[in-house]
Amino acid sequence: MPITERAAVAQPGQTRRRGTALEEAILRAAAEELTESGYAGLTMDKVAARAGTNKNAIYRRWPNRLALGIAAYRQLTTAVQPPDTGNLREDVLEMLRRANRHWSSPLGAVMRDLLAAAGGAAELLAQLPEHSTDSGAATWLTILGRAVARGEAAPEALHPRVATVAIVLLRNEFVLRGVPTAPDDVLIEIVDEVYLPLVRQRTPG
Repeated sequence: MPITERAAVAQPGQTRRRGTALEEAILRAAAEELTESGYAGLTMDKVAARAGTNKNAIYRRWPNRLALGIAAYRQLTTAVQPPDTGNLREDVLEMLRRANRHWSSPLGAVMRDLLAAAGGAAELLAQLPEHSTDSGAATWLTILGRAVARGEAAPEALHPRVATVAIVLLRNEFVLRGVPTAPDDVLIEIVDEVYLPLVRQRTPG
């Protein structure tokens, strides 16, 4: 049955939600739909019904299903502290293994669907935690900065593009190669054959 304006009317004993309260209800409903049905099953009708509102209220905040899906996905992800093993190689491997587990999970499948739907839309991709230049680079710069302080990496390596090379290479395994998960030997190869030589031998250009 189509969602109508009547869905937005508060039921007896309920307070009609507005502003932030309504936005949170919509995001919560969208996140639940993503968890249950994936991005392919996410529809504005289902979200409106679950949130107890109407599609107009959703469209006023998110112009399309993709924008809503990305916003809902952000609700499902949590920030993690970077590892601090005292060893650069182990820190980088742990970060890659965490990412590999996440991207191989059902939630990771949602992320891959969102990436495919976004195509080359940089403004949308930047809203995904995995593609956020600021937050992603900050974590990797923290790890690399500790390694520089320990003498494990060259100070010149402290550049966002250099610091994030390992995670970009792993992401390519999923996005470009379409693998469902990356074998651990691939992670080790990224670290030993690319990342460590790069950050240890980095010199001013």
